[in-house]
Amino acid sequence: MHGSFKHLSSFIFLNLYLLCGLVAQTWNYVKEKDGIRIYTRVEQNHILKSSKGEAVFHAPIEKIYALLGNPKNTDWWDKGIKEIKVLAYDKHKLVQYYLVYKMPWPMVNRELVTETRITKDPLTGDRKFSTKPLPDAVPEKPDLIRIKNYHQSWTLHPIDKEHVLVTFEGYIDPGGNIPSWFYNIVVAETPFRTIRSLRERVLSDKPAGW
Repeated sequence: MHGSFKHLSSFIFLNLYLLCGLVAQTWNYVKEKDGIRIYTRVEQNHILKSSKGEAVFHAPIEKIYALLGNPKNTDWWDKGIKEIKVLAYDKHKLVQYYLVYKMPWPMVNRELVTETRITKDPLTGDRKFSTKPLPDAVPEKPDLIRIKNYHQSWTLHPIDKEHVLVTFEGYIDPGGNIPSWFYNIVVAETPFRTIRSLRERVLSDKPAGW
């Protein structure tokens, strides 16, 4: 009897622990603007927030897929990126980048090395681009701050042949002396600007081939 109670108590504690973790990870709705819904949340063991944006694109999934997966199609990226180098590329599988972000004075520019893995769900048709840092792939430059705590993902969920639910999630710790309160105020703008820029590029007449 005592052993059964002990196992039951452990089971209840485990479920409460998992539930608390889920609650801590809940996305908080921030705003909707121009058809783009924005959310933020505080990540466990971090003081900075992550962000998420989602919007329905009226476009074929293959064009969106090509824009995200082909390293030649970076013309819609953040204008604050002053340098882009492709380190490795395996079509439909992965892309590795070296990036330099220009920061406003007096802050130091940032560098980031990433690897994006590309997957497709054969049942749902979802395409996913999952990005993580590769901190040791390229030697750090002494005049830049290396971003090491970072993750990002894009998910393309086909609703029908002409509509795709596009979801962008990301977290970045820029390092250095950027105040966390300032970062957390502006963090919601990143998914909004990124999704809007991608949508404008998708809806343009410019091709996005592999």
